Amino acid sequence: MNVLYYLIVEMAGVLLPLLGIFVPKIRFFLNQRKSLITPLANFRATHAGPLTWFHVASLGEYEQAKPVIAALKMSEPETWVVVSFFSASGYEPVSKKPQDGVDWITYLPLDRRRMAEQFVEVLQPSRSIFVKYDLWYHHLQALKNRDIPTYLIAASFRHEQVYFSWYGGFFRKMLVNMNWIFTQNEVSVQLLARLNCTQVSFTGDTRFDRVAATATQPLDFPKLKNWIQGRTTLVIGSAWEEDMDLLIPLIQSKPEWIWIIAPHAIDSSAIQRWSARLTAPTQKYSDWNEENSHQILFIDNIGMLSSLYQFAHLAYVGGGFGKGLHNILEPLGFGVPVIFGKPVRASKFPEADQSQRAGCGFAVRNTSELQAVVDRLEHPEFYGQSVAAANQWVKSNLGAAARIVNQLTASSQTK
Repeated sequence: MNVLYYLIVEMAGVLLPLLGIFVPKIRFFLNQRKSLITPLANFRATHAGPLTWFHVASLGEYEQAKPVIAALKMSEPETWVVVSFFSASGYEPVSKKPQDGVDWITYLPLDRRRMAEQFVEVLQPSRSIFVKYDLWYHHLQALKNRDIPTYLIAASFRHEQVYFSWYGGFFRKMLVNMNWIFTQNEVSVQLLARLNCTQVSFTGDTRFDRVAATATQPLDFPKLKNWIQGRTTLVIGSAWEEDMDLLIPLIQSKPEWIWIIAPHAIDSSAIQRWSARLTAPTQKYSDWNEENSHQILFIDNIGMLSSLYQFAHLAYVGGGFGKGLHNILEPLGFGVPVIFGKPVRASKFPEADQSQRAGCGFAVRNTSELQAVVDRLEHPEFYGQSVAAANQWVKSNLGAAARIVNQLTASSQTK
């Protein structure tokens, strides 16, 4: 399998440039990786000393890394932090502004052996931390060859994943070679035990730490606050077409409410399409004027959503009907009950089931179920219970980042 993987990635290195001639996304993917080694080498030349490398797939995984980065910087202020991204959807918005605790942001090279060796040789990390699932064989081998401690945090496994299949030996090797794996849940610990992975501990989901920190210090939007003036507001986060099919009838039935809608992708055609289906006038945030503002506001930028939940009486988070449920913990961090489409692959999103059992999350399958949930939440007593449940559930799950960093720093001190 090692040979087969080597051949596949080498072939990809040849074929992708050819495909890039016709596919802009592939061309962009390759262009962004053409000149990352020289700037990285220049950074390292002026930032000597211990360095922790975090690798994330995209924006969601970066959000999980943030509390760990903050706690690590508190514990080891002398440690440089470099974050690599695989996806442009994560790298592009994050790299455009300074990030607390992060000293350098880069793309991850294609996982060809030579590129991986060069990347690790230039970076010279003291430790490496991979977040959730984005593991790359040759990069991991380059780290192992140099005896660099390697960790996996926020890990969440399911029995149907390739690691636990009869043909998954190549992939299992990447897990077994980790110095330590920090999991989000006990189920993952049990699954890893089947692979004789003993360097494992259940530390919890770092997203709880992240959403609690955001709720404590959200971005300030005084004009929005003045516009809302305490009126009932429902924030719709990361909406897809399937979500809006359910939500538009509800929006039509509540013209007295404020509706703040953040699409999954900043797609003007989707916003225009949804606006055309609504009888009430709408406005985009980029054109927004609070003095002449309508009841329905579309957010057409990236970076606001997680703080917008501070204004929500209720929240709806999209993606459950499609590729994947988005972060329902963000509104819950503000004590806001959250509604979402029942996930197609429920095992991938255990927080959906857990929030329902806690009494602060509500999964719906159609417009009638959505209306029924909203009707229940309009009763003050039931709403108050849901808010209290959200606050209690988030509070009871805090501390994952501190537990991870305590173990990381203890491991460093014993070397």
